[in-house]
Amino acid sequence: MRAGALALVAAFGAAASPAAAGEVVITITDLRSSEGSVIACMTTQESIFPKCRKDPASYRTVVPAGETVTIRFPDVTPGNYAIALLHDENDDGKANRAFLGMMPREGYGFSRDAKVRMGPPKFTDAVFEHTGEDQALTITMRYFL
Repeated sequence: MRAGALALVAAFGAAASPAAAGEVVITITDLRSSEGSVIACMTTQESIFPKCRKDPASYRTVVPAGETVTIRFPDVTPGNYAIALLHDENDDGKANRAFLGMMPREGYGFSRDAKVRMGPPKFTDAVFEHTGEDQALTITMRYFL
């Protein structure tokens, strides 16, 4: 095989290989109590964020609450992701609300510490790029009430 053809085959072979998957480690700070659990969901789907239960490819977990919580998502494929967190203090599996369903009663947090204004942040406010390298993020839990 000629050198040029060999280089072309090598280039196509490299392009066809799957991208490396790395770990995303999330440190969650400022939980107001160790009661209940923290529900975490990480998705690439802008149209369903922050309710990424509808994304079968999302990364999800539930861990016990504590002063500081660390969540690890191993083998995360490269892409643009956003994370939504809920401090489910009463462990009922849902975000409890007050004042006619307008204000969250339990803690919440988003990647890039995206701010909540009149509802949850947009995907574009919370999105971060995961290149496939191991990555560490810190998210502050926030509370309205």
